[in-house]
Amino acid sequence: MNKQVLSVILLSLVTALAQAEVVFVTLEKDNALALVDPVEGKLIKTVEVGQRPRGIAISPDKKVLYIAASDDNTIKMVDTETLKEIGVLPSGDDPETFALNPKGDRLYVSNEDDSKVTVIDIAKKKAIKQIKVGVEPEGISVSPDNHWIISTSETTNMLHWIDAKTNEIVENTLVDPRPRAVTFTADSTSAWVTSEMAGSLMIVDAKAKQVTKRIGFEIQGVAKDKIQPVGVVIDKESKRGYVALGPANRVAVINAQTYEVEKYLLVGQRVWNLAFSPDQKRLYTTNGVSNDVSIIDLESLTVTKSIAVGNYPWGVAVKP
Repeated sequence: MNKQVLSVILLSLVTALAQAEVVFVTLEKDNALALVDPVEGKLIKTVEVGQRPRGIAISPDKKVLYIAASDDNTIKMVDTETLKEIGVLPSGDDPETFALNPKGDRLYVSNEDDSKVTVIDIAKKKAIKQIKVGVEPEGISVSPDNHWIISTSETTNMLHWIDAKTNEIVENTLVDPRPRAVTFTADSTSAWVTSEMAGSLMIVDAKAKQVTKRIGFEIQGVAKDKIQPVGVVIDKESKRGYVALGPANRVAVINAQTYEVEKYLLVGQRVWNLAFSPDQKRLYTTNGVSNDVSIIDLESLTVTKSIAVGNYPWGVAVKP
């Protein structure tokens, strides 16, 4: 084998390793976790993880998965390599969504039935506070600068601004009906909030704590009441944001500078949640009714593949 051929082989191996990643998907009705290889475009396997798994996140060091087992009233800790359960966290009743802080030492859980946010010290595996919020808390997010936690209450129609140092609510923002998900821009200066009932996306200034922009969605051939924004993500350079539109079966692509909708991408049925690949060249969607995951190429803004994963995929997290 000559040096040139060997170099090509080595380069291919390095490239393959660089592209290697695993997409973890919670399957709400299978009580399981699906592992997907997005490069090969196939389901690797599924493992049982508790009753009605929904929210999912990965630790900053990528070693631990946190999974909300809603009907077990706990957050499970799962080793990302062995897929073995390595601990449980006291989440409060019926955990659905939660957020990790940037350090990975605090976890904030929405307890929908109790109208509370539970704050968990991960190292101690202990709930250190429960914060009373509005009725039916749902979306929750921690700002990248670790200053704010926002909790959305679906029935009270508010954002609750929780100070990360004191774990106290310092301000509330009235928003459109049934706010579902929230995420911060990388510089922590604003938050994007979806309203399922109003069919809108709101841009909220983190300093003023006021809505500065509302974005509506119109899709030819899709009834207005089918456009129900849920999951939302923003790229790290704040060039584009992406919104899952639920039973509209689309992901909206939004220019994060002009707030114009650039495109609608047809994915699977009842698209719930979204996650970037580590290099942010791909976006993964969980499609609850069609029981699959869609892969979106973000350079060409095209859906390249759909992968069947199991019954009612809900949450998604990615390991490099």
